[in-house]
Amino acid sequence: MGFLDNYEASRERLERWNRTFADGRIETRIVEFSAEKGYVLVEAKAYKNSESLVPAGIDFAYGYQGAYQQNMKRWFVEDTVTSAIMRVQQLVMGGAERSTREIMEQVEKTPASVANVDTNDYWTTKFGEIPSYKTAAEAEQAGIPSFGSSMDEVAKQLGGQLVAEAPQCQHGHRVWRTGTSAKTGKAWGNYSCVERKPKQCEPNWYVMTSDGTWKPQI
Repeated sequence: MGFLDNYEASRERLERWNRTFADGRIETRIVEFSAEKGYVLVEAKAYKNSESLVPAGIDFAYGYQGAYQQNMKRWFVEDTVTSAIMRVQQLVMGGAERSTREIMEQVEKTPASVANVDTNDYWTTKFGEIPSYKTAAEAEQAGIPSFGSSMDEVAKQLGGQLVAEAPQCQHGHRVWRTGTSAKTGKAWGNYSCVERKPKQCEPNWYVMTSDGTWKPQI
């Protein structure tokens, strides 16, 4: 059994998404792009149905042109957008490795040293007065962030998050609605049932707090 057997193909993931959320949708946007430096950061939001106002999940994909094989460099933006879509679909559905088989095949075929890619090991190499560290954990203790913590910080600054799933009733996922009361002038919000009256379930009401966030009405 090869290591690629653990990864789902892009087509398989797309078909699984369409079976699971036939009315779902994916929204993508380019957060940051530099043609000169050859990188792109893409955000993808996944919604389980067409009426959802709050995404079920948000994920990011980072593409660096210099890490691509020569025949793939011209499509690195499109490939990164696809990667973001695949990642957020897995985030919401679960049941597979986050990366797809196609991406891992690229990783397997990419030479250890790729042109225009910096291959220095900055954890163990000393440059001038910059200290070196034996492990990433040792560096983090000294205040040097690891790749993982750096990406967490990027996601935090970009508003990236795993969004709590909308509550459900017997008719499926509820829809978030907001408005302003004509009588009191106060903002209101609720998670409404998607069924029509008289079968519609009672809404889950929320109130606006002093810091501008919503909390369940008690």
